[in-house]
Amino acid sequence: MNQFDYSPPVSQLLTQGDCRHKLDWPNYLTLGLKTEHIPELIRMALDETLHQSPSDSLQVWAPIHAWRALGQLRAADAVVPLCQLFALIDERHDDWVAEDLPLALAMIGPSALPFLANYIADRSHGLWARAAAIKSIKEIGGQHPDTRLECINILSNQLAQFAHDESSFNAFVISRLLDLGAVEAAPMIEQAFTANAVDLTIVGDWEDAQIELGLLQNRRTIRPRFNLFDNIFSPPKNTQTNNPHKPQQQQLPLKRQGKQASRLRKKRNNKRRKR
Repeated sequence: MNQFDYSPPVSQLLTQGDCRHKLDWPNYLTLGLKTEHIPELIRMALDETLHQSPSDSLQVWAPIHAWRALGQLRAADAVVPLCQLFALIDERHDDWVAEDLPLALAMIGPSALPFLANYIADRSHGLWARAAAIKSIKEIGGQHPDTRLECINILSNQLAQFAHDESSFNAFVISRLLDLGAVEAAPMIEQAFTANAVDLTIVGDWEDAQIELGLLQNRRTIRPRFNLFDNIFSPPKNTQTNNPHKPQQQQLPLKRQGKQASRLRKKRNNKRRKR
């Protein structure tokens, strides 16, 4: 046993180190990880002591390696516990959870969809947690083409509740539908735009969406100048954190929000420039 109470081969993930230098995921199964190690990997992924480790330590990266390994193991039993981590995006502004964890859930595959569908429908979860779950559904639809229609239906059904959600959340849903080329969802997308229930600074307007879906060749009107400070830069409801190793993130929640939303905005704008 080591100081963090993990046994080999799971304990090897404690020294894998900085994931910023390992964007191409290593094959964790070569470490000897097997299905029998799934419970211990789940425990590592959720280990608060590891999440709160010093930012310059090796072990602070261990939870990321653990959820990546769970993805490669197609560990369906890990879906529910891993989704608990989405809360860290709103609570501690954890971009690794927002960007990397959905890829692991997509590797686990279609078995994650029922829980993710319920998760995005639950408004007790934070905006950014739900956005990460939406991204997970999109990634599953992309990695598993046979589930594309199911993923579109889940997102479209959620968008049908646009009157009860924030305009930024609705924009996130639409953005992921556009990623999936969801022509099937065009009527629902139009309804949300017509009701002025979409944050245009994230996803553009209805004409932009039609062009991206191949339903319109060119704009019929001049593109509006969107106010980038509407909606998306509003402070999150929960900005408190007890992580002493991330003081900048605690002090700059607006910067984190801008970074998250700007990824989608930049991607949409790049697609428009190519047309």
